[in-house]
Amino acid sequence: MLTILDTLSEIKAEIAEKHVELLHLQFVDLEGNLKHVTITADQIDEAVEGKMMFDGSSIRGFCPINESDLYLKPDLNTFAIIPWSVEEKYAEARFLCSIHNPDMTPYEGDPRFVLQQAMKRAKSLGYSISIGPELEFFLFKTDENGNPTTNPHDLGGYFEPAHDLGEKVRLEIYRTLKAMGFKIEASHHEVANGQHEINFRFNDALTSADNATTYKWVVKNVAKQFNLHASFMPKPVQGINGSGMHVNISLLKDGENTFYDENDDMQLSNEAYYFINGILTYIGEVTAITNPIVNSYKRLVPGFEAPCYIAWSTSNRSTLIRIPAKRGAATRIEVRHPDPSANPYLAYAAIAEAGMAGISLSEFPKAAVHDDIFSMTESERLEKGIKHLPDNLETALDLLENGPLAKMVLGPHVFRQFLLHKRAEWHEYRNTVHLWEIERYQMKF
Repeated sequence: MLTILDTLSEIKAEIAEKHVELLHLQFVDLEGNLKHVTITADQIDEAVEGKMMFDGSSIRGFCPINESDLYLKPDLNTFAIIPWSVEEKYAEARFLCSIHNPDMTPYEGDPRFVLQQAMKRAKSLGYSISIGPELEFFLFKTDENGNPTTNPHDLGGYFEPAHDLGEKVRLEIYRTLKAMGFKIEASHHEVANGQHEINFRFNDALTSADNATTYKWVVKNVAKQFNLHASFMPKPVQGINGSGMHVNISLLKDGENTFYDENDDMQLSNEAYYFINGILTYIGEVTAITNPIVNSYKRLVPGFEAPCYIAWSTSNRSTLIRIPAKRGAATRIEVRHPDPSANPYLAYAAIAEAGMAGISLSEFPKAAVHDDIFSMTESERLEKGIKHLPDNLETALDLLENGPLAKMVLGPHVFRQFLLHKRAEWHEYRNTVHLWEIERYQMKF
């Protein structure tokens, strides 16, 4: 196994070989937006020692002005040459960083730390968390000033082959991600016009959150090279499918997938059933984390494939949880309602902790629902005990604030700041007069 010094030595060798002059130290704010500070490559030792300070009071959801000094600590495993920066005698590279206090203790407001704590709690019970996310996005045309429109670049549909700009963009995204160390599994056109998806391989929860963050950054930058705007907004266009971030999750123990049991009718272990029940029990409480913006709830409506009902099945895509067909080491639980506006570190922590709470309860879920829930009547859903996910951000925030799980998952600081900023977002939206209201009411009244 490589030591930190071995890894750093290899990184320095690559920096010299590729003529890297600048290093971008990246981290995310409360909402998962990527931030960075750029240093020269000859400062790598100081950076690795955690000596790069920044003003935490200027980052959304971090710290007050009187306690603003924070430090970046690069994760050496995230080092990557930035492909679009490479020239013959020049290149740039990046690290994703954790955030520390002046005394070098982890900063509790760091979203990466929130996920690391969830992984630590799972490890104390003998588990490791494996996650494979699927992030959908739109490619929209830009106007003459380079500003994004909501006009898709194509008229393609699900899995349709087309020798158009979209395929060229996806190919360039694939090549860029591969150059940065990603293992890509699939790339295809999604259901809506201009909608796409590129899937990368399962990994531990932290690496998958790092990869999701990098993926969004790469997709946006590559799209810009083609004069397109890549949008991870959940529902950018009314009347068509929105974009999801399906989260596939497994638990490993001693290197084995604990969700698999060949003797069960569905080949699922008791732990898998308990985990499913935990998600079904607590998902309303953490939906504000997995679907964190006003627009998120315009995707969670019947008729557009996004689930809005709390149920599970082995193949039914109208349910919140689906169990894909593969078994053995590939057995996994797919949580289908999260969207790509979520901070992946917080979202993966929330889903994992909900499932782990189910293992602690050791209770089986209600029976799987194999019928199309969207076509059921309200009374049929009530008879089957199928509840609805929160249908707006305010309701989701109320559930988050009043439940026991979210505060434990996020920690007091992130919990407080998340509620503060999201309540403000909801109030701003609620008090805004929208174009729909003007068009509907101005002449009428």
